[in-house]
Amino acid sequence: MKFDRIIWGVLLLFIGGVLLLDNFNVIEFYWRNIWDFWPLILIILGVNILFNRNNSQTGNIISLGILVIGLSVLFVKGQEKPEGGWWNRHVKHNIQFDDDDSNDTANSTDKNVYNEQFLAEYGDKKTELNISGGGATFELKGTADSLFTAKVSERRNNFLFTKTFTDSLHVLNFKMRNRGKEKWNFGNGNNDIDIYLNTNPIWTINLKMGAGETKFDVSNFKVRTLNFDGGAAELNVKLGSLLPITDVNVKTGVADVKVNIPEGSGCRITTKTGLSSKDFTGFTKINEGLYETPNFQSASKKIFIKFDGGLSSFEVDRY
Repeated sequence: MKFDRIIWGVLLLFIGGVLLLDNFNVIEFYWRNIWDFWPLILIILGVNILFNRNNSQTGNIISLGILVIGLSVLFVKGQEKPEGGWWNRHVKHNIQFDDDDSNDTANSTDKNVYNEQFLAEYGDKKTELNISGGGATFELKGTADSLFTAKVSERRNNFLFTKTFTDSLHVLNFKMRNRGKEKWNFGNGNNDIDIYLNTNPIWTINLKMGAGETKFDVSNFKVRTLNFDGGAAELNVKLGSLLPITDVNVKTGVADVKVNIPEGSGCRITTKTGLSSKDFTGFTKINEGLYETPNFQSASKKIFIKFDGGLSSFEVDRY
């Protein structure tokens, strides 16, 4: 049997075993902890280069031993709840700031402010907000008298803000500049983006994120649709019940996703999650990939959630 097949067999047995134990609540496994073990790949590759020029049996045994030991440690460490978010643990703490930039970033001179005024004639028209970026923390801080306000803890102008208004729809685009032309400067700020929205419009929010963290408490806003497309990201969303129907669509690669929904709203979850872990407290499994709250049929307010992810952690709680 080829050695690469043995390696893949061990990995699949490990992932399948952990998912099975997690699904039956025997253990609680935090998949984002796997990022601490990425150097293990380099070690195994190095051993193969040193020993496997002639298909050395010794090299195969050493590589397999390292893999088994690494997975055993990961099994133990994976059950330890991480301190803080994925982004805080793996990126922010490793950023070195210049001494000259040690002033409080809450100072307005350290922020770029992007703003769109709210006019009375806008009323409750539909508004589409498109946000894209990476390597940062995006947080919906609260309400605003303006239609949209973003405060970026960066002296450099790293974002583009454009808008299109029609009689029936307002479209706001807030995105990070092309990194190929202007790289994000970690030395001049905390890379925090604070978002403020008006409560009058009916919102469609599209979030396209790379590595980073997104915190959106939209419980006080009329959000009809929220779409999230993320890579190695962390998403934390709190939904409200101001509209009869709310759609949430989440597509991820390796991510940690948490959604909080009102207990009085009925909710249906549809999943296509591959090797992802799922924790849907208070839901009934209807069939494979379909979950509902007990009050879904009778509730006047309904939330439809779709999860599509590779190796991610999906969690839905009711409040």
